[in-house]
Amino acid sequence: MNRVVTHELIHAFDHCRAHVDWFNNMKHLACSEIRAANLSGDCSFGNELSRFNFGLKQHHQQCVRDRALRSILAVRKVSREEAKLAVDQVFESCFNDHEPFGRIPHNQNEARFAYRDFQNRDRYNANL
Repeated sequence: MNRVVTHELIHAFDHCRAHVDWFNNMKHLACSEIRAANLSGDCSFGNELSRFNFGLKQHHQQCVRDRALRSILAVRKVSREEAKLAVDQVFESCFNDHEPFGRIPHNQNEARFAYRDFQNRDRYNANL
């Protein structure tokens, strides 16, 4: 349940922060789906192990791509090629955008570190 709520809250965060055009811009949708799959734990090692789908090299990135692609195909009537193109065009920047966490919270310990980073986000800001 935590994973699903986190996934949807990342979409809500994107909607508020980036003013995502969900219905007219496929790249916006792809970016939010990439971020949600990456940051929510959808592609954690434990989840992938339970699905009997795991690998070593670049597996997390491939899982994020696949889940984003499937999400787009579930909500839009577009071809697989169109959806894949949108994911590929925005993957690098969206995969590396870890806001609001600052890092990928792979487990409880990482989540605590992410929360600590959030609490200290303005600590060294010279502009304040």
